Amino acid sequence: MRNILRLLVILMLPVVVFAQSATDSVYQAVPEKINDLVHTKLEARFDYEKSYMYGKVWITLTPHFYSVDSVTLDAKGMDIKAVGIVKGTVTAPAKYTYDGQKLYIKLDKAYQRGQQYKVYIAYTAKPEELEKGGGSAAIKDNKGIYFINPKGEDKDKPTQIWTQGETESTSVWCPTIDKPNQKCTQEFFLIVPSKYVSLSNGKLLQQQKNADGTRTDYWKMDLPHSPYLFFIGIGDYAIVKDMYKGKEVSYYVEKEYAAVAKKIFGNTPEMISFFEKLTGVNYPWPKYAQMTARDYVSGAMENTTATLHQESAQQDSRQLLDGNEWESTIAHELFHHWFGDYVTAKSWSNLTVNESFANFSQVLWDEYKYGKDAGDAENYENMQQYLHSAADARKDLVRFYYKDKEDMFDLVSYQKGGRILNMLRNFLGEEAFYKGLNLYLNTYKFGNADANQLRLAFEEISGKDLNWFFNQWYFSNGHPKLNITYSYDSGNKTATVNVKQTQSNPAFTLPVAIDIYADGKKVRHDVWVTEKDQTFTFPSVSQPDLINFDGDKILLSEKTEAGKSLANYIFQYKNAGAYVDRREAIAACAAAQDSAAAIELLKTALRDKYFGLRSFAINSLDLKKDAVKQAVETTIFDLAKGDVKPTVKADALMALGAYDKQIYTDMIRRSVNDSSYSVAGAALTVLSNIDSAAAYSDAKRLSQSTAKGKLSQAISNAFTMAGREEDVDYVMNLYNKLPLSDEKFELSQMIAYYAIQLKNTDKVKKIVDGLVSFREDLPSIYKNNLAPYINNVLLKSIANQKMALKNVSPDAAALQQQIDYINEKIK
Repeated sequence: MRNILRLLVILMLPVVVFAQSATDSVYQAVPEKINDLVHTKLEARFDYEKSYMYGKVWITLTPHFYSVDSVTLDAKGMDIKAVGIVKGTVTAPAKYTYDGQKLYIKLDKAYQRGQQYKVYIAYTAKPEELEKGGGSAAIKDNKGIYFINPKGEDKDKPTQIWTQGETESTSVWCPTIDKPNQKCTQEFFLIVPSKYVSLSNGKLLQQQKNADGTRTDYWKMDLPHSPYLFFIGIGDYAIVKDMYKGKEVSYYVEKEYAAVAKKIFGNTPEMISFFEKLTGVNYPWPKYAQMTARDYVSGAMENTTATLHQESAQQDSRQLLDGNEWESTIAHELFHHWFGDYVTAKSWSNLTVNESFANFSQVLWDEYKYGKDAGDAENYENMQQYLHSAADARKDLVRFYYKDKEDMFDLVSYQKGGRILNMLRNFLGEEAFYKGLNLYLNTYKFGNADANQLRLAFEEISGKDLNWFFNQWYFSNGHPKLNITYSYDSGNKTATVNVKQTQSNPAFTLPVAIDIYADGKKVRHDVWVTEKDQTFTFPSVSQPDLINFDGDKILLSEKTEAGKSLANYIFQYKNAGAYVDRREAIAACAAAQDSAAAIELLKTALRDKYFGLRSFAINSLDLKKDAVKQAVETTIFDLAKGDVKPTVKADALMALGAYDKQIYTDMIRRSVNDSSYSVAGAALTVLSNIDSAAAYSDAKRLSQSTAKGKLSQAISNAFTMAGREEDVDYVMNLYNKLPLSDEKFELSQMIAYYAIQLKNTDKVKKIVDGLVSFREDLPSIYKNNLAPYINNVLLKSIANQKMALKNVSPDAAALQQQIDYINEKIK
């Protein structure tokens, strides 16, 4: 599963740090296996008026080891209609009790290990009434099955049904043993309106038209997988098909996106081939489908053979000019089909063997498809997300103490875990690393595993003891914080590197490459940092031009480097050459823009071969300094005019806003109509600062046609800055339609400013209602951080500003009404 908004949450909000301990958490054991699922056969019919699912399920089970005379199934918030024991063609009623969460069934006899039995349950799933049906507040946000616009009342939103099983919500719509260490095969008979298509796990074997205008779709999965990966998707979709080695690869998108579906998802067959080569394991499943969903509660989900993506995956052709922003997620969910679906974490405590690998795959794919810089950039950005979170730095990667299983879905299981795998790849070497993955996958295929079993596979292949690595990275917390100092002794002809570990944790063991550049040569020294304060001395005939600690830029750490001069950093940019080497040099020069040498390096970086560093260099410029402004002017203009990457052009256009020249203003005005949303949005944003009246006029014109991404933000910004009541409907319609995303969060801040300017109480209420709706729709994983921000920062800010205006305004009564309304919504 791919979560979103994580970086934004970490950067925008204060974080309360809690240490992981038994006192504030509960020990979470690997789920005990008393009965094992063998097969699930489901017949499901859907009531769009009530948002109900009427189900009949036949579940085949067997005792895990000891004999059993009963079985307990997870079944959340259901109406149970009948329970029976199936014997051949006869189903005999069974005794049972039900508490709204679990269904306790008394079997007809004691069954021994190796014997199978089958139970039958008829029931009604009522996800919208989950609490009434016995569900707890803790699972309110995950309804398991979601009816989207079921009555068709919202003309701008399609009618859809989709399910979300992870972590343990499949049992809201299908009784089961809802634990990740259970696996079974399945057959789903889905009775759906004939006008819709359906998607589920496995292959579609048969479709039968029914007399009542419905159709029964028969989906069968012959390979075992965990209940949280069960999936149902229903809606009015176009199905765009690819193939890979005779297996169907399909993309279920809303019909308006059919023409661009292959531009969005079309790299999937190549991804499958690439991941097969890396792991040495052929894609094990019978097909691969990807479906988009409205109002999805997360980023994406790796349901076996049937991945579900948030609607943000659906990008039009103008968005795709800027690059497919969903491509890393597509890779992430696909890689789960090896790590997560094929071999599954045996408990949520070991989520790392699912999510860390999926996160790591984003680096692998970018590295393969777009080059080493792209892979390193992905790795770096994920590392920074983790390093910015003090709370997450206190958590073990594998942790058996937590309050709720949803707590495991964090920057540790994803971003930190992915960086740890990248370090392990570097330490073991490519061949041993991938052979280790192959052994792990083949050993535990269609089963479950944990981090220790992963370690054993790597040890078997490499012959190395890896306890030290797993103990400090998997079974402990934190990361090294390093103060590194460099010196040179001209008398002894030696270069010295001192490394101090300043973190509160014990000393980390760190295999590190130290590269010394001198006399036109690079000499690599492989060392082990094992102490809190450690010094390394190396021969060097002359003063080094650069001592580059962590030469591969692979280490997950915070570091400061003393004694490293600006000249060293400039040399590093030009000679060390990796993405992080160049980025560090740009950052160092950005902090020294009074230096001519630093300015010259920044000017060089504006032409960097990697577009991300060109943008970083642009955004690092201090254009308030005349020397900088003059030095880079021509280059900035050239980038704005003709860079091959639209996002770089957009950043360059933003920078041109610092120059008061007609030629640039003319370019900015023309660029408002650029085919790239990023370029057009940047131009409109700059124009708002140069000529607000012209920007507003362009925003009104552009709002009459489709605008997304940076352009829609720029239009909304122009409207909010103008503060006119006539534009509230446009801004709020755009805002309310946006899925959960960073874009929506940024717009939240703009509309809060908008509300402050408005006098019309109904318009203010419309904005406040939009913010409150966003707050209420937040999944639980985001709610603890984002809901207080919406309340305390955005809504209170509006109320406070209105209070200040009330004291000097003739509209005091209306303002008080607005203040009262906001305060009520905050509560």
